Amino acid sequence: MPKPAKVKVRVSTQPVVVMEAEVARKIRQHARTSMKAEVCGVLIGNTDHERMTVEACIPGINAAQGGAHVTFTQDTWEHIYKIKDKEYPDDKIVGWYHSHPGFGVFLSEHDLFIQQNFFSNPQQVAWVYDPHTDEEGCFGWIGGSIEKLSAIRVGYSQEVEIASTAAHEYEEDDDSASDSMVRADGEQKPAEPAWMKWTIRVLGYAAVILLGLVSGFMLRNWQVSPVLDSYQQMINHPIEACRALLSLDQERNGMVAPPQIPQQQASPQPQQQKSPAAEGKNGKH
Repeated sequence: MPKPAKVKVRVSTQPVVVMEAEVARKIRQHARTSMKAEVCGVLIGNTDHERMTVEACIPGINAAQGGAHVTFTQDTWEHIYKIKDKEYPDDKIVGWYHSHPGFGVFLSEHDLFIQQNFFSNPQQVAWVYDPHTDEEGCFGWIGGSIEKLSAIRVGYSQEVEIASTAAHEYEEDDDSASDSMVRADGEQKPAEPAWMKWTIRVLGYAAVILLGLVSGFMLRNWQVSPVLDSYQQMINHPIEACRALLSLDQERNGMVAPPQIPQQQASPQPQQQKSPAAEGKNGKH
């Protein structure tokens, strides 16, 4: 009985790849162990229509490494399947990864050969990581050709699902959300930036403090000014200043001012007595 021919399903749209953060960390850690030669491994996970979830990875032990190429040997495949059957029996190989130490993220001719012959399933991808620059990228099948994918998510699958659900619920309920952000005249109300709020608040506090200082200075000047004037008058005219202060104090206490002390009249000058010599000249003998 002839074997049925294999039918390859062409993926016309770009698949969505969700990689667990721990898997990405292990791939980067493995790549940094060899900064001059390439390393490789396989990706373990599941696919759901056009969505792929990478849940684990298996390093390619005993691979043929080179400065610009890496090859899965027979020993490498034996190690990979041994680990997979033991730890991930219900999952499948969804792709492979390898490093490009110092020469960027792309698929060389050798990489394309591996992808086309060992990972030819339309739902299998190739993950490339450069440990020198921390640049990484994912390549997959689109319409029968291998292209770089942009729908990549690195994180925790549970968080990605929750975020997708929240975004979907927001889109369904966007009418009520948009009503709260729209003015009565139909124009959208722009959100006020945080720096503007803090600037207005700081300027308001500064204005209040400045107003308080000016008011206190004016009040203090109003209270001290009469006293300074009194002291200045006392220095220049001590008697009149004392009288003014006494009169002011009596008026405040409701007392009657004492009668004015009259100034003493000047006493008449005594007449000069003439000397006997002068009288002798003018007198008669």
